[in-house]
Amino acid sequence: MSGGDEKAELTALQAALAAEHAAVYGYGVVGGRVDDRRRTEAKAAYDAHRARRDALAREVRDLGGRPVAASAAYALPFAVRGPADAVRLAARLEERVAGVYADLVRSSTGARRASAAGALREAAVRAVGWSGRSVAFPGLAERAGEGTDTGTGTGTGAAGPADTPGAAPSGSASAGR
Repeated sequence: MSGGDEKAELTALQAALAAEHAAVYGYGVVGGRVDDRRRTEAKAAYDAHRARRDALAREVRDLGGRPVAASAAYALPFAVRGPADAVRLAARLEERVAGVYADLVRSSTGARRASAAGALREAAVRAVGWSGRSVAFPGLAERAGEGTDTGTGTGTGAAGPADTPGAAPSGSASAGR
């Protein structure tokens, strides 16, 4: 792999890590607002995103990079006032994470590409579970519509930091843990 390829791969890994940080935060909000019958599903997704986040941080370090840190808080794409909003947020988180993993699939090779493809698949399956609808090409369709800027400079992810102008977090990252 050339130096340019490694740089692109490291950039994509950092973007995936930033998206996983945002997803972990978002699932803290989901867990605090979702109804009891979906709480186990939310906890499983929260745990999956934490595991992916930790693995990505190790991969970034293995490539000689410094893992991007999580923001203290993130602006949610809409107010989460109850269970229906929590389910909608969970679907949105998964759709956006899938987009970031699609980028990582494109920029990586070998085992890392296989792992990214697996993460994309898992996010797409969770998105369908939360939203009840699927897309033909998970990770790509999400790019065609709404903006996915996290404010992290990566251009993709779940939500931007809470210090984004005009944005305020809704809920608490510690809710539902």
